[in-house]
Amino acid sequence: MQRADSNSFNDLPPIGLIAGQGQLPILVAEGIRAAGRRVACIGLRDQFEPELPACCDLFESAGVVQLGRWLRLARKFGVRDAVMVGRVAKARMHDPLKLFRQLPDWRAANLWYRKLRHDRRSATLLTVLADDLAKEGLVLIDSTTYIPDHMAREGTMTKREPTAEQRSDILFGWPLLRQIGSLDVGQAIAVREKDVIAVEAVEGTDRMIERAGQLCRRRGWTLLKTARPGHDMRADVPTIGVSTVENMHRAGGGCIAIGVGRVIIVDLPAVIAAADQYGIAIVGVRDD
Repeated sequence: MQRADSNSFNDLPPIGLIAGQGQLPILVAEGIRAAGRRVACIGLRDQFEPELPACCDLFESAGVVQLGRWLRLARKFGVRDAVMVGRVAKARMHDPLKLFRQLPDWRAANLWYRKLRHDRRSATLLTVLADDLAKEGLVLIDSTTYIPDHMAREGTMTKREPTAEQRSDILFGWPLLRQIGSLDVGQAIAVREKDVIAVEAVEGTDRMIERAGQLCRRRGWTLLKTARPGHDMRADVPTIGVSTVENMHRAGGGCIAIGVGRVIIVDLPAVIAAADQYGIAIVGVRDD
């Protein structure tokens, strides 16, 4: 993408970035700038990477559940549209003192009491949060908008092709993965010889991979991962990264199957290089 000239660059309102853990917010910030827009970032306190502020034109931090501060900063920055990316460990959401340890503001506490205390699913949380922010003029947009070059593509993306057995496991496991996703259980499963070894839940993909390696001593099993049917792409889009490939290698996995346009590959060139180094196949599966 060509960058806009300096005058139009400064005249356009900045794109907001609400940033959690990991390298993904950095890639998004780079993508926003490459599209000719300034980046106004709200880094979630104790979550964002130390190098992130240098990638942004404007930067302030805020608590994970300080929604009122998010909105005040957005108004200060002149932000209308925002991307929300980066991890906030799900395990923290099940801490019995989570609400008080995060020091929520009145707006977050009120939202939780009115709409979230009886339904804490990620999809519900995102919808309620997005609707509340939109009412105040801050619109969350598709989190993949500025990173098209880091999305899964159809077909084999690595030098190594999946084996016949791995292709068979993908065909077997993909409908099961979609059903599990529709139940809002998880976004990944591990399969070997048409046998489901492990299903992702709140522990996340990396720990599921470790568990699959402990349960299946034979090497070459397949990881399948995609967004649930009807997934809201404004946040919590499934990702894989170099650490995913490294964990697969340690656990004996041999193939990663991911949904086309439904999974973010964090730093795609580095991920493909790591997979080629370890002899792991990565294949994009059309998810419609």
